[in-house]
Amino acid sequence: MEPQTLFYIIIGIIIVNFVIDKTLGALNAKHFNDALPEELNDVYNVEEYKKSQRYKKEQYRFGLLSSSISIVATLLFFFLDGFALVDGWARSFSDNAIGIALIFFGIIVFASDILSLPFSYYNTFVIEEKYGFNKTNTATFFFDKLKGWAMMAVVGGGLLAGIIWFYQITGSNFWLYAWGLVTVFTVFMNLFYARLIVPIFNKQSPLEDGSLRTKIEAYANTVHFNLANIFVIDGSKRSTKANAYFSGFGREKRITLYDTLINDLDEEEIVAVLAHEVGHYKRKHIIYNLTTSVLLTGVTFWLLSLFIGSETLSAALGVSEASFHIGLVAFGILYSPISEVTSLFMNVLSRKFEYQADNYAKETYAGPPLISALKKLSKNSLSNLTPHPAFVFMNYSHPTMLERFRNLKK
Repeated sequence: MEPQTLFYIIIGIIIVNFVIDKTLGALNAKHFNDALPEELNDVYNVEEYKKSQRYKKEQYRFGLLSSSISIVATLLFFFLDGFALVDGWARSFSDNAIGIALIFFGIIVFASDILSLPFSYYNTFVIEEKYGFNKTNTATFFFDKLKGWAMMAVVGGGLLAGIIWFYQITGSNFWLYAWGLVTVFTVFMNLFYARLIVPIFNKQSPLEDGSLRTKIEAYANTVHFNLANIFVIDGSKRSTKANAYFSGFGREKRITLYDTLINDLDEEEIVAVLAHEVGHYKRKHIIYNLTTSVLLTGVTFWLLSLFIGSETLSAALGVSEASFHIGLVAFGILYSPISEVTSLFMNVLSRKFEYQADNYAKETYAGPPLISALKKLSKNSLSNLTPHPAFVFMNYSHPTMLERFRNLKK
């Protein structure tokens, strides 16, 4: 295939992905004014529902503007031989393949993040502030950016360097070693993410003794779940939105509750939410997700190994000399349609797991407090209770509030 033909295929994929995404968004936006389903008409009162509609519309319009600017900038970068320019800059600093790749991706990622920074700032300090969600300050916002860049450089750069090194010494068999490296890293992060990464951004503290901890421990005993690690995270330093999550396995398993969750829900509702998280563990969803992710990573690396040495990939992006980092960019875009299909599969699987976790909470604790908890969380986050089915199918990792309500009421 001629490099120019491949170039236009890449451009076509980018444009088609954008059109599909915006079409789904437009379909979803048409449902912003729908009447609330009868089962959920107690989530919002009239004024609160109008507020949620304004919030959804403002987020949609802002997302449309920012994504439109982003795709225009992306296409200009492609057509003006941006990759060749950045590749030339990187080669002016190093003649080592790993060094060139690290500088190349460092420039691309940093420049992209800088360009998106005004949009992120506006979203946080204007839109989220306007609707009462934002609790962060300017210092925290920018320190988060700096920490994110540092982590990207250390973790992302380390993984990329390892993968390219394997490619240099093993050739087309590099995918096996790269797969092993990423698998070890993925398992490690699943085990120690809450212990090593979360403290960089948030404070965590064990849930204090009291009636809530007593109820949680009593529930854990009834389902024979050894839960020594119950932590509270200071989510309120950034947002009023609440969350809870389960992480790790074995001795490292822990439940983390946002302080906003504790403030928003009563104790019965919190235990019900925790029962849902325990359900994920008991139904082995973490292991299933981890296994699926590892297998998909292996397939991706294998496919990459078939094409990464092709000069056509690099030439398609305007770089005459075949190189791993340019080929990786081209492959990533060409692989995106496959990635979309696998993401759909993972979303379907995730929604199924959410039903199973809800059912586990209903069977081992109670359904009504989980329903009331979900309603409160939906209200407090001004969530969309009437999304378009196609938008849900393509983008939602969780069932809609209405679907979860109906499932829990069975």
